[in-house]
This record gives sequence, C-alpha cells and structure tokens, in this order.
Amino acid sequence: MSSEGSIVGGRYRLDQPIGRGRAGIVWLAFDTRLLRTVAMKRMYLPVGLPPDRAEQAKAVVVQEGKDAAKFEHATAIKVYDVLPDGPDVWLVMEYIPSRGMATFLAEHGRLTAEQAAALGIMLGRALAAMHEAGVVHRTVEPGTVLLADDGGVKLTDIGITGGGASPAYRAPEVARGEPATSASDVFSLGATLYTAVEGVPPFGEDGESSERPPQTAGPLAGALRKMLRAEPDVRPTMADTVRSLGAITEGRQTAFIPPTAPAMPTMPASMPVPMPQTPPQQQPVPQFPPQQPQQYQPPQPPQQQYTPPAQQQYAPAAPAAAKSSPDTRKWLITAGAVVAAILIGVLFAELFLI
Repeated sequence: MSSEGSIVGGRYRLDQPIGRGRAGIVWLAFDTRLLRTVAMKRMYLPVGLPPDRAEQAKAVVVQEGKDAAKFEHATAIKVYDVLPDGPDVWLVMEYIPSRGMATFLAEHGRLTAEQAAALGIMLGRALAAMHEAGVVHRTVEPGTVLLADDGGVKLTDIGITGGGASPAYRAPEVARGEPATSASDVFSLGATLYTAVEGVPPFGEDGESSERPPQTAGPLAGALRKMLRAEPDVRPTMADTVRSLGAITEGRQTAFIPPTAPAMPTMPASMPVPMPQTPPQQQPVPQFPPQQPQQYQPPQPPQQQYTPPAQQQYAPAAPAAAKSSPDTRKWLITAGAVVAAILIGVLFAELFLI
C-alpha cells in the first residue's frame, strides 16, 4: 500500500493525498530527479485476474498512459510519464493547484447558463483538439474537470478508462458495451454541463432514468438537448458544440446553426439570415441588360450620322462636273465659229477693197 513518504519507481516521493477519483487517490509528489512537484495517481487495474489477463490489463493501461502523454493542450493536464512499479502502474502528471468541479458545485451551488457555456467552450476546444489528434477522452464528468485556483480550467484523465465513466455521464452506446467515440465525449460533456446548471444529472445518478427537462438552463437548454441525443450519429460534433456555446455567450442563442442532419429541416426557421443571402448572388443577371445598350448606342449612331454627309458632299460634286463639261464644249465651238466668221469677213473685205 502507498503511504506518505513512499518512493515510487525509485524517483517519486509521495507527500500527501490531494484528491480522490473513481480510479483511486491522487497524490502530491516530488520528483527527486528533476526537483519538481508533480501529481501522481495509481492507475486502475482489475483485481483477482489470472496472471495472463493481469499482464494484459497492465499493458493496456501503460499504453493509455503513453497515448495521453502525446497530447498537449492549455486546457488539459499534461502527462509526464507512465511508470510501472511492481504490480502497479502510476501516472505522473503536472500539478496545478485546483479542486474538482464536483467539489466546487457542492460548495457553491449551480453555475449560470453563461458560466456553464463559457466552461463548455474551454472544455470543448480541448476535446475537439483531442478528437483531431485521434484521442477520445472516454470519461468526461465533473470528477475529471479541475477548476484551477488561477481561474483556469483543466481536463484530466485523458484517454484513461480507469474504472469507466460514471453511469450518470456515460453515453447510451457506451453503456451498451460499444467503444467510446468522439460522439460519446459530446454526450458526456453535455451531461456535465447539464449538471453544472441544473444541479443533477440529466438521466439521474444511474443514467437510466427518464430524461429530466432542463429547468434553469435557460438559453443553454437547446444546445444541451442536442448533445444529449440518444443516437451518436445525430449529436453535434465537438467543434459545432463549441460554436453553438460561443453563440450563446454572445447573446445569439436563437441564431446559432443546428449542427446535425436531423436539425437541418428546421434551419430556415431558426436561421433566417442565410436565406436572404441567395438573391445577392443573382444580382449580376439583372445588371447585365443595362450594359448592352451602353455598348450598342454610343458608337453606332455617330457613325451612321457622319457617313451620309460625306457621301452627299461627294456625290453632288461628280454630277456637277459631269454637267459642266458639255456646256463648256458647246461654248468653245460657238466662240470658235464666231471667230472664224469674223476672220472670213475681214478677209473678204480686204479682197474687195483692194
């Protein structure tokens, strides 16, 4: 049995218990090699198993610890090491002065809808990042949410099955024996936020009671009911959940986009903004006809009005020239005849006078 002052793995000194989870006691410890304070927890292992199955279970929790150590996020407790020690396996984590959300609610009562939405945004962002990294939390519940003394929020037990999630926060498919998925994390977060604003879990402590309609969740009620849908494939994604909770904190709880397929038939009623946005895309069509007269009228009329005058000024010139040529010839012939007659007359006068 572990006790104060015990050395685990020849390196970590257990100083004092600082909390208790479903998987066991959480210890404040000191890393004698790196000279830093850490938090340590002995990981849950079933008791009474045959040796071969016990080793298999031990290998599973070691792998869970290694997977958790790969993930880093500002809203997640960092796992430093997973340490086999005799029959036990210990998880070594960063130490953050904090208290569990369950303890906080027991001491201070329920959160407001806006406070719960803000909390959900921080937790949801961390969970969305986990899902993108291929990690499922599996045990989101008030016991795995830490409210830090500096005002921050931290998720712990990332990907650690422990003794399993509490029945009150376990998704229905997980309760049926199916593996946990990102959709089951959405359900568990919804049940956690529901408890934060209502003071009790949505389906009772055993998770098997009829759904209790939200009474004090206010604008958060619609988002919670989507997260708590029984079928995983009709729940919103974690990213959509974060957007919805963000809309609530901004006072747009009636305008946020329903994130799943079953909610899409109601989108025009709940989301009037996108519908008027389609006509503007057709605006170029009515604007096109006015552009045709502008291209046709200015250039062509000036050309039609200018060409005829040029033709009219040139055409009369040709006929005038044509008519003046015969008259000129007749006048020359007549003048020549007159001159000739005069010359002949002068000639005859000189002959007779002589």
